[in-house]
Amino acid sequence: MNKSSLFFLAITFFFTACKRQQINQSASLLSTDSVEVSIVNPLIMADSANGSTPVIPVKVNEYEEDKLNINEIDFKYLKAKSKIAIVKDGKTDNVGANIRMKKDSIIWLSISYGVFGEVARALITTDSAFIFATNQKTLKREYHKYSFAELSQEYNFGLNFNIIQSAIIGSQPIKKKYKLSKDKGFFLLKQKEGRVSIDNYVGEVDRKLKKVMLQDELPTKHKMTLDFEDFTTLNQYLFPYSSVLTLDVQSPDDQKFYQTLIELKHTKVELLEQPLEFPFKYQ
Repeated sequence: MNKSSLFFLAITFFFTACKRQQINQSASLLSTDSVEVSIVNPLIMADSANGSTPVIPVKVNEYEEDKLNINEIDFKYLKAKSKIAIVKDGKTDNVGANIRMKKDSIIWLSISYGVFGEVARALITTDSAFIFATNQKTLKREYHKYSFAELSQEYNFGLNFNIIQSAIIGSQPIKKKYKLSKDKGFFLLKQKEGRVSIDNYVGEVDRKLKKVMLQDELPTKHKMTLDFEDFTTLNQYLFPYSSVLTLDVQSPDDQKFYQTLIELKHTKVELLEQPLEFPFKYQ
């Protein structure tokens, strides 16, 4: 088993070295209409009784920046049990995951596969990913360390801690100024990060982030999409219990686009104040 496969086992819901099914390169982005609109600015916490969000009217237009408060969750530590489905070559594989997180700092994962139990463990920090996984051929545990620069080069897309965190909790991956417009029941926050364009789709009513699209404009036009669903009240916050990550990458060999699709479903989530342990031994 090569390094890419080890990394695939450990954080398969985010980036994978598996073969990707071909998709149509002409798949289009959502169309947008830049108009002046009257919007509301929510309080951070939703009403726990009916899931509604108190609102305060404010007025913005497409040229104003940093005027929309996204309804994000606030916590110190997170603990979750999850299921992950990986679609490749028209087939679906399923693994289980235990996830622990210190917000904006550490992500810890234990990946299990059927009767084999735990097959990989990962510790992800703001600049590196540490992987400890079982080699399927030798059945020995192997350790690898990756910087995000190495991962970005290997997977031909800019990867970082915030994007992985976003896939798990539905947070906005890039915190910077944006242009605001309206699009069919959503507020569209457009951003730029180097040569990558980012579109954030926020619900008009609940102010929850529903979709993030990141596209490398040149030269590859690689695209990553995060979709968030199954919002449920958790500790007075609306939390997405399902997320789907789609990575569309152009092959340098045949110039065709291939797709990796990974679905994460949380079965149990706890938002905690007390510290968690992140056990990771490789010696």
